Amino acid sequence: MGRVTDRASSPAASPPPVPAPATPLLAPLLSADGQALLAELRDHDPAQELALATRLRREHPAELVSAALAQARLRQRGVAKFGAEDAYRMYFTPNGIEQATRGSVAAHRAARFRALAPDSRVTDLCCGIGGDAIELARAGLAVTAVDLDPLTCEIALTNVRTLAPDGPPMTVTRADVLEYDTTGADALFIDPARRGGRGRIFDPEAYSPPLSWAVDAVRRAGAGAVKIAPGIPHELIPDDFEAEWISDGGDVKEAVLWHRREGGDERGDGQGQGHGHGDLEAIVPGTRRATLLPSGATLTGRGLPDPPVRPVGRFLYEPDGAVIRAHLVAEVAEDLDGGLLDETIAYITADEPRPTPFATAYEITDQLPFGLKKLKALLREREVGVLTVKKRGSAVEPEELRRRLKLKGPHASTVFLTRVAGAPTMLIGHPAE
Repeated sequence: MGRVTDRASSPAASPPPVPAPATPLLAPLLSADGQALLAELRDHDPAQELALATRLRREHPAELVSAALAQARLRQRGVAKFGAEDAYRMYFTPNGIEQATRGSVAAHRAARFRALAPDSRVTDLCCGIGGDAIELARAGLAVTAVDLDPLTCEIALTNVRTLAPDGPPMTVTRADVLEYDTTGADALFIDPARRGGRGRIFDPEAYSPPLSWAVDAVRRAGAGAVKIAPGIPHELIPDDFEAEWISDGGDVKEAVLWHRREGGDERGDGQGQGHGHGDLEAIVPGTRRATLLPSGATLTGRGLPDPPVRPVGRFLYEPDGAVIRAHLVAEVAEDLDGGLLDETIAYITADEPRPTPFATAYEITDQLPFGLKKLKALLREREVGVLTVKKRGSAVEPEELRRRLKLKGPHASTVFLTRVAGAPTMLIGHPAE
């Protein structure tokens, strides 16, 4: 399936590489003893680790028990990103699992890469533990993965071998991506590190590698993508790239800058669920896109002006976070024949219900000026015991509000704490059927 090599220069210019040895930490886990320990620890309770470790060290080397326990904890964390079937067969590092792409998002991106460069090898710079490389291989694409850390490289190769055994041959190279020669690369995927010793990094030029370097590298290759934080200022997005914001289950996960050289051989198959808003696979430089998983619904910008502010209608629509991040609220409002509650708030109001994958609809029953006593009296009168609190443009904390309301009753309701034409307002309703 592939091997780990040490190399920083162009593959074409280098002498035949010598396979790097398995790292001391991973090799014991791959042994029969290590595999048996990992199987035994699959469903262990972390709260009982001390007693469990004491028992296991009577039968296994202490170093192996420590490594297996650490890996078992990481696998349990990995279930949220990769699902149990994959996570319990994968290997992780603490940093790797923190920065790895969620499996569903990586699969979506791999499908776009396959449409962009179906017969090409994708060079995955900053590959980490191989989350994207796995899905690229599953999509039938050959992968060259590059990372500086030797353990991470070994883990990436092992993960791809395990989860995509029938994929094309893969190469994992240990190298500094800033020195790795990408001459001749068909397509690049770059996932810069966006965490440092003090947590998240918000300045794109402080990414490792910097965003400007990654953008230039993809331009030179002619095709590819750069993963970025979803909060990136839009003015930093290059004009010759498409920007895609991706949510999964309603949570915004990431943004990606896509590029293909003008006149490139892109072959979108047109099977994306675009809902009349464009082909999922086609890359259109200068556009913004919101993609919602797991449905795959995608919305592209149409250059619309901001929606008008209008009185509260019967329905309120809460746009998906990817739509908001992509600045595509106007496109959703036009499709719903709606307007905004306030010019600074991303809530859409309309008089008629219309199905849309890009926003959640609520039927509004009451509109009140903000006030705790009024809200408490209304909810008590309606015997509301379960209250969902949503807010935009309000400093009120939902948990504190629920505590002060002291709700009792068999019914459920939703309250929106927001502004309507600048005035603090409470809108009470329920999800539309």
